[in-house]
Amino acid sequence: MPTVLIDADGCPVVDLTVRLCHIWGIPVLILCDTAHRIEREGAQTLVFDKGMDSVDFALVNRVCPGDIVVTQDYGLASMCLARRARVLNQNGLEYSADNIDALLEHRWQNKKLLRAGKHPKGPAKRTREQDEAFAKALAKLLAESTPL
Repeated sequence: MPTVLIDADGCPVVDLTVRLCHIWGIPVLILCDTAHRIEREGAQTLVFDKGMDSVDFALVNRVCPGDIVVTQDYGLASMCLARRARVLNQNGLEYSADNIDALLEHRWQNKKLLRAGKHPKGPAKRTREQDEAFAKALAKLLAESTPL
C-alpha cells in the first residue's frame, strides 16, 4: 500500500488530500518546517528545521517506489520521480518523465528573469475547478495504487 507524502509548506490541498486518503484508507505523511506547522487529524506530521530544502530532502529520503507525493516544487518532483514515486501538483498535473524536463527549464528561465530584476506574474487566486481537478487526479492515482 502506498503512502501519500505532502510537501506541505505552501500547499493549498492539504485538507483535501487528507480527506481523500481517509476515504481510501491510505496513510498520509505531512512534511513541513517549523515556520509552517501543519497538523491534521488522520495524518502524521513531521516537522523539520527551517533551511533551504530541508523538507524536500527529508521527503526524498522517506519516499518509496509507488508512493504518491503532492508538491508544487519541480526539483522535488524530479527527485521523487527518480525514486519511482507518482507525483502530483496542487492542480492535478501528474509530473512524469515526459514533462519534468520542460517544467524544470521553465523554472530556470523564471529564475533568470528574477535575477535580471524582472518579476513574473504570481499565480492567480485558487479556484474551485483547480481543487476539483486535483481531487480527480488524486482519486485516480489512489485507485491505481490500491488493491481491490
